[in-house]
Amino acid sequence: MENKLIVSSSPHIRSNEDTSYIMKQVTIALLPAAVAGIYFFRLSALSAMFFCILGTVGSEFLFQKLLKKESSIGDYSAVVTGLLLAFNVPASLPWWMCLLGGAFAIIVVKLLFGGIGNNFLNPALASRAFLLASFPVAMTAWTAPGATNWIGKNIDAVSSATPLSFLKQGADGVSALAQNNISLTDMIVGNIGGSLGETSAILLILGGIYLMYKGIINYVIPVAYIVTVFILTFLFSGFDLTFAIYQLFAGGLMLGAFFMLTDYTTSPMTKKAQIIYAVVAGVLTAVIRMYGGYPEGVSYSILLVNVLTPLLDKYVKNRVFGEVAK
Repeated sequence: MENKLIVSSSPHIRSNEDTSYIMKQVTIALLPAAVAGIYFFRLSALSAMFFCILGTVGSEFLFQKLLKKESSIGDYSAVVTGLLLAFNVPASLPWWMCLLGGAFAIIVVKLLFGGIGNNFLNPALASRAFLLASFPVAMTAWTAPGATNWIGKNIDAVSSATPLSFLKQGADGVSALAQNNISLTDMIVGNIGGSLGETSAILLILGGIYLMYKGIINYVIPVAYIVTVFILTFLFSGFDLTFAIYQLFAGGLMLGAFFMLTDYTTSPMTKKAQIIYAVVAGVLTAVIRMYGGYPEGVSYSILLVNVLTPLLDKYVKNRVFGEVAK
């Protein structure tokens, strides 16, 4: 009997790394920073994480149940979205706002566009923008670390300014931080006021390294983004190296670099496009931080380059293997 070679449609190589596996790895990478957030902000942080995740997972389940569609909560993408949303809000945000933000992220930004893989914006960041526009006071009520005890009761009613609010003063911001007893070590460790995503930059970096080790993300986008922000803030500040270093560990820059910009759905596919994408995001972040009316530029810069992604995928392509120049 003659043997026949049957060739099926590509891809021919299959992997066990499905959506569920990837999302579990992202959750694992975020856990150390989540534990640090609970350590610094006590039950307030735990409450924000719980209700944000409840909002995302619950709304996805109920929405698909009402439409009589198969539930997709088993892929853990809603869990990751909820955890990332919690990292983008103050620990003191009321529980119902966390639920509302979670529902907005899943229903409006994700499911109405066809579910995972079809949304054109990062759901967690789009939800953050929605909450900030709807509840600006609650979304900027930064609580100092240790301001509540382990049963959630306030023991220090004084709210805390974020390091970025001081750095908004320009080169004088470093002196202002020192006068307010905020050191670079505090910013790296996370002992500062701000959102949960500003907690422990070092643990977020370690989480990003873990994802690179697991092959979930590559180094291109995080490195291009961080380097761009560093160079531009160094130049814009009049070659102040200390100021540029402080900018790297202030705000949600590390969270954005490793966990937001690298989102599969909203980032470009080719390496060349990824570099352009990350550099543009870095430019926008630096410009907003230095010259905009808002101290933080990470979230809005990422949302803007998310919209740019389809154009980059269309016009920035790798050369096809074996292609001959015209």
